[in-house]
Amino acid sequence: MTNIPQLVAEELSLRSFQVANALELFAEGATVPFIARYRKERTGEMDEVQLRDLFDRFTYLTELEERKKSVLDSIESQGKLTKELKSKIEACLQKNELEDLYLPYRPKRRTRATIAKEKGLGGLAEFIAALNQPKAQSVSLEDEAKKYLSEEVKTTSEALQGASDILAEEVSEKAELRSYLREFLFDTGVFVSRIKGEHPEGTTKFEMYRSYQAKVKTIAPHNLLALYRGESEGILSFELTFDEDAVHQYLESEIIRGKSVREFYRSMLKDAFNRLMKTSIISEVRSQKKQEADTESIKTFETNLRELLLSAPAGMKPTLAIDPGFRTGCKVSVLNQTGKFLKYEAIFPHTGAEKRKQAAISLKQLIEKYKIELIAIGNGTASRETDEFVAEVLAGLEDKPIKVIVNESGASIYSASPVAIAEFPDLDITVRGAISIGRRLQDPLAELVKIDPKSIGVGQYQHDVDQKLLKKKLDETVESCVNYVGVDLNTASKELLMSVSGVSATVANNIVAYRNENGVFGDRKSLLKVPKLGAKTFEQAAGFLRIRDGKNPLDNTAVHPESYAILEAIAKDLKVPISQTAQIASQLKLNLKKYVTDAIGEPTLRDIISELEKPGRDPRAEFKYATFREGIKEISDLKIGMELEGSVTNVANFGAFVDIGVHQDGLVHVSQMSDRFISDPNQIVKVGQVVKVRVLEVNVGLKRISLSMKSGEKSEKSAPTKSQPVAKQIEQKKSEQKQTSQKPASLDDLKSRFGKKA
Repeated sequence: MTNIPQLVAEELSLRSFQVANALELFAEGATVPFIARYRKERTGEMDEVQLRDLFDRFTYLTELEERKKSVLDSIESQGKLTKELKSKIEACLQKNELEDLYLPYRPKRRTRATIAKEKGLGGLAEFIAALNQPKAQSVSLEDEAKKYLSEEVKTTSEALQGASDILAEEVSEKAELRSYLREFLFDTGVFVSRIKGEHPEGTTKFEMYRSYQAKVKTIAPHNLLALYRGESEGILSFELTFDEDAVHQYLESEIIRGKSVREFYRSMLKDAFNRLMKTSIISEVRSQKKQEADTESIKTFETNLRELLLSAPAGMKPTLAIDPGFRTGCKVSVLNQTGKFLKYEAIFPHTGAEKRKQAAISLKQLIEKYKIELIAIGNGTASRETDEFVAEVLAGLEDKPIKVIVNESGASIYSASPVAIAEFPDLDITVRGAISIGRRLQDPLAELVKIDPKSIGVGQYQHDVDQKLLKKKLDETVESCVNYVGVDLNTASKELLMSVSGVSATVANNIVAYRNENGVFGDRKSLLKVPKLGAKTFEQAAGFLRIRDGKNPLDNTAVHPESYAILEAIAKDLKVPISQTAQIASQLKLNLKKYVTDAIGEPTLRDIISELEKPGRDPRAEFKYATFREGIKEISDLKIGMELEGSVTNVANFGAFVDIGVHQDGLVHVSQMSDRFISDPNQIVKVGQVVKVRVLEVNVGLKRISLSMKSGEKSEKSAPTKSQPVAKQIEQKKSEQKQTSQKPASLDDLKSRFGKKA
């Protein structure tokens, strides 16, 4: 059988020891983040992508080997396993190739061929097959067929048809023919779609597919998924077309050898293809193209989710969160610097002057009482109107918080979820939604892990792709992001802890329960007191869990506890206290080779140096936000040529969607992203990025907005970007307020200093 580790090493251009060690660690229960971060010496510094590719391919080939054994046993039990067939099966590297070889031996329901054999026509089929030779003598098939007449076979035409059915089934099951025809359809086939007659022109979202053609080989994944969605919704139909004459010519050239049976065989081959091969091969090609489209779509989803989860946090600062609304009012929640819920109040700034005045008083009191530094405003209904109202309130304050419009996709789903109910059992669903919006601003990763990634709004046809594969890949992405950033052990929610390497749902629950009962963890070693958290879980998880202001300064770094003793010995040798991490790092860097041992190699020492230089650092970028243009609140306010600032909410392989503050994202097609040609939007943009765009086209009826990021003639002068890192804005603001006179700065002064968001 196949030497899987060796094959994987060859396919992925890895060395044998890398594959062997990675698989050994995986078998021992190690996670991908742990292996990539803390076992670099054993794997030759393989990263997470390489490790996941390795494990995926190893799993595929292992499953294939198991299927081979089953197939071989089945064929052998039938007494039909030849040495040649066994060699072909053992050499298979793809599942569809294996199933092609097994097809003639697979147990079948009754077919026309089996019925013909039951009638005793197998001998006639063998006789005709024997005539299919270049030098075979010409004989009368009718005369031979008469020998097979019986009570079940009344005429020679029935006998010949039965023989044809037997031969057609044999042809249709030939693996080499099916393989060629699949490739032929892949290479030359064309997908053709039409919108069904009951849907008049201009009434569906699938208009571009009304009269659409695309080569099977080159169709874009999003186009194919759109065709599948349109088909499932009953709006359009699509088929795979190809040159059927060329197929028949190929089959004849491969099968027909004898002149005397040429016409019989031509008719039989047409039947074999049209009845037994065409539908299944088209289905196989469609299925394979769908799998490819699913894979690409899921990769896009993974990329977008990673960017969203790793969005820069505004910081753990006192935050006022607003879930906007018109008639039902704005739901306001106050969170402290740890994200703890403190206060809720409903205000009604959009239901009359008197209520607006009272809402302003309430908002001002909350800001001053809780020393608010950040204001998060959801981007749903009444978002822009609420943003303007808050700006009016802030104009009268000297110490102004930074206000940001936050993407609230999925917040309503979270607020009604069991997770939210368990977290805030006594709060209304609308209050939970506001809390989620505020926490997203403070730390997107910690809050978004509580929501099903499919509800966050960064996918591409996510409901149309392989759901099992989608879940697997998105779970891997969440796990990767959480462990990349690290988790504060003393503040993390159960949901966040569940994504830490090696931590199960039960252990996560136990950590939170232990923390609630015993208070904060003073050091990582205390984790071993948590029920069901044993040595293996501690090994996998400890390096990714942080303890701020703990007993050991190393507990606030990604340095694994298994390296503490070695690092303490190094610090002693360098005559530097372990608390002086930056000093240890600088000296260790100069003496790196000296401290390399069998227990700790150079890659791990480099990682340790990086951690000691900036202990407790957050690897995410500084927070920036978009400034929406004043007066532009609805799609009807847009004009061709307007230049606006927005935030990228989703990236597909055909372009990017940008929130410009009008409750409907605009599309920047890939062709409008740059003055140079690009094929992948990810080369230019990522989810959460602040961009400048120009309005190209607006369709109010269909709610479609076309945008451009290309340079060129500007129809109007654009305002400078306000996307300055919020941390710098806050520090700058505080510094300027100390230096200013007693006279408060004017609103214009504040706008010039801190941007319109002030």
